[in-house]
Amino acid sequence: MQSVQTPNAPAAIGPYSQAMIANGMVFTSGQIALKPSGEMVEGDVSEQCVQVLANLKAVLEAAGSSLDKVIKTTIFLDNMDDFSAVNALYAESFGNHKPARSTVAVKTLPKNALVEIDAIALI
Repeated sequence: MQSVQTPNAPAAIGPYSQAMIANGMVFTSGQIALKPSGEMVEGDVSEQCVQVLANLKAVLEAAGSSLDKVIKTTIFLDNMDDFSAVNALYAESFGNHKPARSTVAVKTLPKNALVEIDAIALI
């Protein structure tokens, strides 16, 4: 196993890695709307989702992968009413590639984020 670290995404804010590589796959930690500097993106779910997807892309690229190699994602939403906005940005980011996905509403996300996404991808 190998941990993944990139300055192009926010550093882990706890005892975990941005991602782990094992058996030709990368498993990302959940990405929230922190800028690589560690500053939280203020704004609505769309503004936060843009940063979340940028972070996810950066971590995948640091692992030698990309969005088009993602097998499965999980989206965590603070409010399921935000599903349509997040879904539109997600679809735009992934294009014709359609990985398996789960979307769940949760009570609270780290740093009171509105959206968090993790992924499993091939390298």
